[in-house]
Amino acid sequence: MSEASDRAIDAFLTLVAEKGFAGVSLRDVAQSAGLGMAELHRLHPDKASLVTALMVRVDSKVLAGTVRDPDPEETARDRLFDVMMRRYDALRPHREALREIGQATVRDPLLALALGPALRRSMATMLEAAALPSDGLAGMVRQNGLLAIHYAVSRVFDRDETGDLSKTMAALDSRLKTAERWSQLFERYRISPRRRAAESPSA
Repeated sequence: MSEASDRAIDAFLTLVAEKGFAGVSLRDVAQSAGLGMAELHRLHPDKASLVTALMVRVDSKVLAGTVRDPDPEETARDRLFDVMMRRYDALRPHREALREIGQATVRDPLLALALGPALRRSMATMLEAAALPSDGLAGMVRQNGLLAIHYAVSRVFDRDETGDLSKTMAALDSRLKTAERWSQLFERYRISPRRRAAESPSA
């Protein structure tokens, strides 16, 4: 990501926090970032592009803190908890702007639709950072599950004023434990018919 793009994203977030999503124009962003309109348009042709670029930047920060070789003693839930908390830590400085963006997606379904693929890619990146496959049918199920967890935990994160985001941590831990139980039940259901078939005399 270029320095000019970073300036544009930072200017956009500051302005959105001050004026709300609808109150910010691309001209405002260009002026605040010290860019010409043509340069901003080349980098980010609309506000949805700026939000998407923020997600990419946050994902990059999370990946930068991801170890190359996961600890074999850690469970998938432990790894995903660590990854998602690093994501919330990276989002924390922009929480006011994110609140405005979230409200804007509720009012504007087209904006929500435009941001959907980027958010799904971000969840896929978080899964991969936690050493969990994000492709195929199973990967799609994991993406949908993590997306649902993220939406639920974000409501807590949005109001969490604790110094260490302890409320967010508790909400994330609870949701991941629930997801882990469902995953274990699914695996048991998926494997049992195969085992019964293998043990059948006609097999």
